[in-house]
Amino acid sequence: MLRRRCNGRKPFIAVLYMVAVCSGVPVSDLLDRASQHSDKLHSLSTTLTHELDSHFPPIGRMIMPRPSVCHTSSLQTPSDKEQALQVSESELLSLARSLLRAWVDPLVLLSSSADTLPHPSQSKIISKIHELQEHSNNLGDGLNVLSGKMEPAAQSVSSLPYRGGNDMGQDKISKLIRFQFLLSCFRRDSHKIDSFLKVLRCRAAKTQPHLC
Repeated sequence: MLRRRCNGRKPFIAVLYMVAVCSGVPVSDLLDRASQHSDKLHSLSTTLTHELDSHFPPIGRMIMPRPSVCHTSSLQTPSDKEQALQVSESELLSLARSLLRAWVDPLVLLSSSADTLPHPSQSKIISKIHELQEHSNNLGDGLNVLSGKMEPAAQSVSSLPYRGGNDMGQDKISKLIRFQFLLSCFRRDSHKIDSFLKVLRCRAAKTQPHLC
């Protein structure tokens, strides 16, 4: 399935295509690289969440929507590592890809609305959102490469459209709450993605997956 020519791309994608297409590096090594990037993605989202928390109005914590309202909440995923170990490798990768793809549009919204975010660390937040978006895009392309080296189920992606609209609110509190809510949802999903990829990496490296 990987019949693309070796050419210049973004750093992470260039590495993945080089090893996957040109030199045939094992899936375990590709998973190791992917899990490193997913770890960075979750770390960035956690840092951003804490940055926003530092100036989040108390009333915002009371009226911010619950995680069950996140647009990806309908996707059935393992709730812990024990459950994840019961899911096939291809299905786990499919779940990770589905979650990551579901955030393409919301991340664009976060990036475009960060310019008007009423927060004292606005410039830092803008920079990290752009970094988050780039890591997400690169990881998504990398997981596409991995899916081509696994069973067909890995290439299945669930549709999780974002229907929250582009309006982030008119007043300061509304903007902060909407921004924080989306970011907290992404942080939750990035943790799932990172966890799934680490389970996959462990299972690929061990002859006894139950030891992961």
